[in-house]
Amino acid sequence: MPAEGHRAKRVGRPPRLSLEVIIAAADRILETEGPDKLSMRRLANELGSAPMTLYYHVRDKDELLMLVLEAHAQHIPRPALPDDPRERLTATALLLYELLAERAWIVEVLTADDLFAPAALWFVEMMIGAAIEYGCTPEQAVDVYRTIWYYIVGNLIIRVNSRRYQARTGTPIYRDRAFADLTPDTHPHLAAVADRWVELSTRDSHRQGLTAIVDGLLPIRAAAHDNSAAGPTRRGPADR
Repeated sequence: MPAEGHRAKRVGRPPRLSLEVIIAAADRILETEGPDKLSMRRLANELGSAPMTLYYHVRDKDELLMLVLEAHAQHIPRPALPDDPRERLTATALLLYELLAERAWIVEVLTADDLFAPAALWFVEMMIGAAIEYGCTPEQAVDVYRTIWYYIVGNLIIRVNSRRYQARTGTPIYRDRAFADLTPDTHPHLAAVADRWVELSTRDSHRQGLTAIVDGLLPIRAAAHDNSAAGPTRRGPADR
């Protein structure tokens, strides 16, 4: 475990702080203020300590973020998933989305594509394995995973930024002004739904969209079986 490694390497650290206490305090800051507000100085203030004291336990902010991510990942439930690989892929992706929606700051950290929690890699393994079992090559299965991951991240990032903007500015006057100026002559389709735009554009359609993405990415099983000697002949995710 990374935490044990640090305990073995650091000497002379102050006894009143532990790595667990530091991780818990960092998690509170991340949850209430977001990753941009987390710094070693801010964390030290939260703990009533000096910034240099924290370096007895963690190397830097990135390592601290990794440890917080891992602490969360170790408590992720692993429910029974469907036997059918297509259903398993969809169910795993939905579970990942729902868990991340509860901790939106994690999405912002993970978009760096370098920090990750080893304990959460079973999500990736399960999704790639389901795609391969359904008929994808390993390369195509990675593309399937990446496409779904980008959909999840995009959905959650938009949600987070929208909430922040609303909290900061209140009513979105620029959008309302733009929609008020629409006419059926120039934008007939938008004008027809302008008065319901907020309702329609904020509906929870994630499951519907994810299902459509999975259906579009996975091969047609009959075609894959008929051409098994030559390999899948349909367009793979990399070709789209």
